[in-house]
Amino acid sequence: MSSEATAVEGRPEVPETGFSSYPMAPLIRLTLLSLYLALVLPLPLLAPVDLRPWMLAALPLGFLLVLAITSERVITDPRGLSVGHPPWCAWLLRRGWRLEWDQIDALLPVATSQGGRVFYLRSHDRSLRLLPQRIARFEVFLAGFQVQTGLDLSAVGRLTPPWTYQLLAILSGLLLVGELAVGAALAKGGWPAQLAPAG
Repeated sequence: MSSEATAVEGRPEVPETGFSSYPMAPLIRLTLLSLYLALVLPLPLLAPVDLRPWMLAALPLGFLLVLAITSERVITDPRGLSVGHPPWCAWLLRRGWRLEWDQIDALLPVATSQGGRVFYLRSHDRSLRLLPQRIARFEVFLAGFQVQTGLDLSAVGRLTPPWTYQLLAILSGLLLVGELAVGAALAKGGWPAQLAPAG
């Protein structure tokens, strides 16, 4: 473990010790939430009449589930790092994991089918933990991680380029706008007769 707080090249220097929290990057979280809404909002309208109350009840429950899944966070402290969810949803989702800094002895890259790379943290007992790559302030996290472990992280980057989430967020927003426009037209009785559902 490095004894001084040296920064990763091209990344900001951070203190060697201290407590920090890194939630999922806001762009990623908001994109996933808006995509969920864009995909499921039309379902009650498309469902048979007797199923619509169930669909309407399921929508907020599904939203809460996605909100809980995307609330995963990384917490670092002077002794190690932990990955998990806040207390309000930790009982429902996986409990996460924790590693002490001195337990981490290697970083293993693995290519993905989409052409990216994920990285696994290998501990002394040869167990593997996935390095979080979708968190906010990722560069700060990597700089602190390198300080604490002494591992070379120069090859580590985000799993997916930001533009992919930006594009997905725009498409989700357009879907939501279109769905709201259709819903408003139906509510006012302005839906063209030739396109209105039969019966």
